[in-house]
Parts: sequence; structure tokens; C-alpha cells
Amino acid sequence: MEATQTPLYQSLADELRGAMGDGRLPAGARLPSVREAARSRGLSINTVLAAYRHLEARGLVEARPQSGYFVRSRLAAPPGPQPAATPTKAKPAETAVLNRIAAVVAAQSNADNVDLSLACPKGSDFYPGERLARLLADTARRHPELINDYAMPPGSLRLRREIARHALDLGVTMTADDVILTNGCMESLQFALRTVTRPGDAVALESPTYFNLIPLAQHLGLRIIEVPTHPANGMSMDALELLLSEKRVKAVVALPNVHNPLGTSMPIESKRRLAALANEYRVPVIEDALYAEIQYATPLAPAAKAFDRDGWVILCSSYSKTLAPGIRAGWMEAGRFHREVADLKFCSSVAQPEVTCEALGAFLETGGYAQHMRRLRRTYAGQIDRLRGLIDEVFPAGTRATEPTGGFLTWVELPEGCDTNKLFDEALARGISITPGTLFSASGRYTRHLRLSGCYPFTERHIHALVTLGKLAARQLGG
Repeated sequence: MEATQTPLYQSLADELRGAMGDGRLPAGARLPSVREAARSRGLSINTVLAAYRHLEARGLVEARPQSGYFVRSRLAAPPGPQPAATPTKAKPAETAVLNRIAAVVAAQSNADNVDLSLACPKGSDFYPGERLARLLADTARRHPELINDYAMPPGSLRLRREIARHALDLGVTMTADDVILTNGCMESLQFALRTVTRPGDAVALESPTYFNLIPLAQHLGLRIIEVPTHPANGMSMDALELLLSEKRVKAVVALPNVHNPLGTSMPIESKRRLAALANEYRVPVIEDALYAEIQYATPLAPAAKAFDRDGWVILCSSYSKTLAPGIRAGWMEAGRFHREVADLKFCSSVAQPEVTCEALGAFLETGGYAQHMRRLRRTYAGQIDRLRGLIDEVFPAGTRATEPTGGFLTWVELPEGCDTNKLFDEALARGISITPGTLFSASGRYTRHLRLSGCYPFTERHIHALVTLGKLAARQLGG
């Protein structure tokens, strides 16, 4: 039998890794351009690109827009002596991430501060709170048994039926029996990860990603592998396929429609490929669809779940961003993992409060939801247009903001020389709260990025805060 030949991209990647290890390619060094490496080595551009992406998927190099590939700084020195293990309730990395998140949340929760990045819309401009309150009161009055009795799984048929009906807008066909009701999207994501992984497994997360996914994965004892994610193209399918082909991850978490923090959506062909990869390699993809219904354009672009053939995509969502965060109405369609997730839900919190589920089901049933969503999409599209205009007007030259396809978030990249961790402290000293970019990466990347939100009325106070933030960023550049 002939020996299996090492693929050309793998040989190149191994050679470059060796150069990094012995110091010939030190931290911060720029790799030869793809074309230059292909020409000098007699390789195809695709082979060189595959090698570079292979190294990027392992966190050894990073791609910088319009600059090329660079050796990641964490390779600068070998690890020093490690302290003896001591009992602890949380790993240091997990604690550090939670501490950073806690500091941001505390700043956002302080009513004296002007928050510019909170992903929690407030007020009647964004939620139909009064109408839902009337429905809740009416449901409780007409059905007191829903309050007096324990709720039991699978929960409100009315709500589950409506969830399945509205999922058709995302191209997903399911029945009420496929729906598992949860206490918000985060519980759905947690149940999914707990079902398909075990401590010590690796999970692929987008980079950047929703920051709460990072401590969640760490708390579950999972290793995080970051996959490059671009505002226009979404998660790199080539980098992901390399990870899957080498059986390096047990699960993937992705936000294909209206990404947090990017605000953009993955092209349909990439979503199709994401579902195909999940089925081909039999690795579950957990799809966070929390913002998917707030796409500006209609009909809505489909979810990756719409292309799932054999149940390897787990769809998670809730009504926290569209209707009412206070009632914590989440749901999931777990595909081939339905039974395991349903059992986990029963062991964790049994079922959702029936009275709120019935009231929400009634709202969805009457057509009020469709009318509300049409208005909400127009509102957020206008809010984001105005926010991006203000960013262009008051932030330093060279600042770039993503062009969201939905929702109320945009990802801002400041010029070289800015540090948004320092900017967080400087802004907070002036009563302004932001979310620095490093929160959205397990490896602390995006030091000159921040997430800004358009889910608040543009009062004079908020506009003044944005102007102040722009001046503070300019001051970091010496302006």
C-alpha cells in the first residue's frame, strides 16, 4: 500500500508553523502575500490561501483587512512556569471574561449614564408593552387555572403552533410538536451546547461573536476555537470546513442572520453551505436566530436551518428583541436532538409559565405581531441610518461602521492608535457607557472596535454623548 501523501497546503502550513516556533517568523511578522508565496514556491493561490486559513483557524496568524496575514502576538514567548493547581470555582479566563462583562453591564445599568451600546430596546417606540399587558390581564382573568396549576411540558399548544407558523417566514418548516419552549434564547443556546458537547470538547465560535457565548462555553468546560467572520460574508466557510474535516470541533455556534455585533447577514449560499457542512460532517450547528425577524428587507432571508437535511442544525430564538424581554419567551427547534433537549428542559425548569405563553400566543394569533414587525423594521432601519450618519459626522477620519441588514447594532472600527478599552474608561468618567470590542473575542482581539446601538431615541443627551465619544477617540489619535 502506498503511503498517503501530505497535502500541499498542510506541508506549507507545517513549514510556516516551524518558522514561528524557532523565531524566524516572530510575533507581529507579516507573512508573504498569497501571490508572492504562490509564485516563489510554485504553488497555486488556492493552496497558499488554504495554508494561511489553516493557520488562522488555529489562532496562529490573523488576517488584517487590506494588509495581509500576520503572526499572532500570543506566540511571542513560550509559556512560563505554571503555578500548582488549586481548587477554584471558576477558571481564571472565565472569571476575567465575566468580570469584563459585569463592568460593562454595571455601567449600562446605571441610570445616570448615557448608554450607547445596550442591546436592550426600551419603551413604547420598540415594544407593544401596553397591548401585551392587557392580553396578560385578560388571559389571567379568564383562565385563573393557568396561575393556580403547575405548567407541564411541552407547554402552550397555542404558542408552539404560532411559533411554527411564523418560522415559515425564515424558510423553516416545522410543527408545534417540534418546538421546545425555553426561558429566553440564552437558555436555548445553553441547552443546545449542553446536549451536544462534553467538558473538554472544542466548539467553533465566530470572531467576533455575541459576548455571552464566550463565558457560557467556558463555564461548560469547552475549548473555544475562533473562526474568522466578515461583515459581508459571515463566518469563513473555508476555515470552518478545515476544522470539521480534521474533526477538531464537536459543535459550531453561528449567527447567520443579523449578526451580533456586526449587524449584517451571511449570504444565502453560505448559509446553504453551513447546513451542508453540518450534515456532511455530522457536527451540530447551533443557529442563534434572535435578530433574524428584524431584517429590514422582506421577504426575510432564510435561516441556515431552512437548508438542514438531516436535523443537524439546532435553531434557537426568542421574542426578547421583538416583543417583550420581561416575559423571557424563548424557543428552539432541536432537530435530531429534540428528545435529549426536551429532557434537559424538564430537568432544569420543567416548563414555561402558561399564562404568559397563552397571552403571547394570542398576540401572535391575531395578526398584531405582523403589523408590529413591519413598523419595527422601518423604525430600526431609520435608527441605524441616523446612527451611521452621526458616526461619520463626529468620529475621527478613517472610522468605519458596518452596514447592518437588520436589527439595531453596528460594529465600529476606529483608526489605528485607538484603544476602546481605554475609551471605555474615559467615556465612563464622563457618564457614557460603551461596549469595547475585546468582549466579543475569546482571545481579546478587536482592541480598536466597539459595538454601538440604535435602540434608543436620539435625544439631545444621546447625540451629545456620541459627539463626546468621537472627541475622546480623536484625542487618542492626538487630535
